Amino acid sequence: MPVKNRFAELLPEITAWRRDLHENPEILFETHRTSAIVAEKLQGFGCDEVVTGIGRTGVVGVIKGKSSGSGKVIGLRADMDALPIHEQTGLDYASKTDGAMHACGHDGHTAMLLGAAQYLAETRNFDGTVVVIFQPAEEGGGGGKEMCDDGMMDRFGIQEVYGMHNWPGRPAGTFAIRPGAFFAATDQFDIIIEGKGGHAAKPQQTVDSTLVAAHVVTALQSIASRNADPVDQIVVSVTSIESSSKAFNVIAQRVALKGTVRTMSAEMRDLAETRLKAICEGTAATFGATADVTYYRGYPCMVNHEDQTAFAADVAKSVSGDCEDAPLVMGGEDFAFMLEERPGAYILVGNGDTASVHHPEYNFNDDAIPAGCSWWAEIVEQRMPAA
Repeated sequence: MPVKNRFAELLPEITAWRRDLHENPEILFETHRTSAIVAEKLQGFGCDEVVTGIGRTGVVGVIKGKSSGSGKVIGLRADMDALPIHEQTGLDYASKTDGAMHACGHDGHTAMLLGAAQYLAETRNFDGTVVVIFQPAEEGGGGGKEMCDDGMMDRFGIQEVYGMHNWPGRPAGTFAIRPGAFFAATDQFDIIIEGKGGHAAKPQQTVDSTLVAAHVVTALQSIASRNADPVDQIVVSVTSIESSSKAFNVIAQRVALKGTVRTMSAEMRDLAETRLKAICEGTAATFGATADVTYYRGYPCMVNHEDQTAFAADVAKSVSGDCEDAPLVMGGEDFAFMLEERPGAYILVGNGDTASVHHPEYNFNDDAIPAGCSWWAEIVEQRMPAA
């Protein structure tokens, strides 16, 4: 029986798992219920080894093929965590936790990888070992890095690693991928503008930190428009401005700004950090104020490896008949940490015409489950064909 047909049969069961996870979202490393369910199911499938507590609340399952003469070990990774968003879908299985929901489809990713694990443990139609990785805290917590820092790659002998994310706007169950830089490095900054507060009727006696902040916001856009090569990707966004004054007639002593920088290369990342600090400090000094800049490096650029990307695309074509070239994505993805430790690839699977990820009306499309499960299973069976 073709792999995809088997997952079509399993669809009601996998959908039930997914909807239960959707109804009970957990944020960052607090995936205690989710991790326990994953571990219980992996044990029930007959995995050769199930390990919990990697990267705090991560779970790893090991499945050995009918033979292991190839010596190959492939990792398959899904993320488990939800977002701090209040759900507005009106679904029968909507989140039961106020202020938390699966608004990025990690419930779907987890369910699909569980489905693939069940199939692989049943059939074992491959020569080698597969390591299924269930990761917490993708949404800003760096759970992928924590699992790697716990020695996961060496402990389980992982040689290649593959990941997947659903993608609203693409037809459900279709695929897209690209080699090289794919998802952006995502950094954050805090800027404190310190001026001299005073009465709004006497601006000459003040150093207006709000005016300075306004100039800083505008000047930061020169990083992209005048410092970066026009063919390089960079987005600098000031996303929050907060003044120390709450009164109409008071010029604030202090203004705080927050934002993000997103880049696609190490060189551009370094340039952005250097120029951001220089622009803030120089602009503030022009007006007689000071700027204290704190720059936080977040997820690195996620880079797909060429050979594994070509293979992943061929597998996707065998599953859905096509695999398109994906666009660059300026969002971040902490699978980047795993791809820094091992060669591998990350692919997008279509979620259909749904609300975008991180939207309170988003929902994972269960119609994508057979294709997603099949891709993971075929990665194993085609990369490590049975002897």
